[in-house]
Amino acid sequence: MVTGARTIVTRADTASITDKRLLKGARARETALRRAVDIASLDGLDDVSFGRLATDTGMSKAGIQTLFRSKEVLQLATIDYAREMFIDAVVRPAKEAAPGVDRLRALIEHWIDYATTPLFEGGCFRVANIARFDSKPGPIRDALLHNQQEWLATLANEVRNAVGSHEIVELDIDLAVFQIDSVLCAANTALRLGDEEVITKVRRTVEDLLKAA
Repeated sequence: MVTGARTIVTRADTASITDKRLLKGARARETALRRAVDIASLDGLDDVSFGRLATDTGMSKAGIQTLFRSKEVLQLATIDYAREMFIDAVVRPAKEAAPGVDRLRALIEHWIDYATTPLFEGGCFRVANIARFDSKPGPIRDALLHNQQEWLATLANEVRNAVGSHEIVELDIDLAVFQIDSVLCAANTALRLGDEEVITKVRRTVEDLLKAA
């Protein structure tokens, strides 16, 4: 508001300025993290840095540092962002299927789409990074392990539902989940090497496991 030669800033003006700054900050954060997850899937989380992001996005290094404060905070935010993208691409869509065998198959199909599209430039974010930190105790390893356990629990829940509803007979749930996840991890590597026929092997392995049960 302008009165004579003076500019009077009202509470509404201040709120508007604050909202715009918050929106700008949120957009900058989104831009930085979207590039960070691709870098991490290609070259690992160690290569996610303020300088690399500034170069790749055209944002200022100082601006990115303001958003994340430290490299570890940036890496943890990258892991969390990748987790949300994975859930949106694989876990949430599968919930449209009935619990049990149908949802387990849906999880596998959505995972195949996630890995073959791929959602991240370097393929599966989890596979690309967990092996790099499995022997490095600390917050990064803990966050990656949490995501790993969350995914395994999701698979286990649907195998358990299938057993509980008598769609399949009793089986060792932990072993079944280990086998499914092992095949998916191997498939991700094969896809990165150009072997698209591995997708057929993934489906056959899961179906053979269900039939055997």
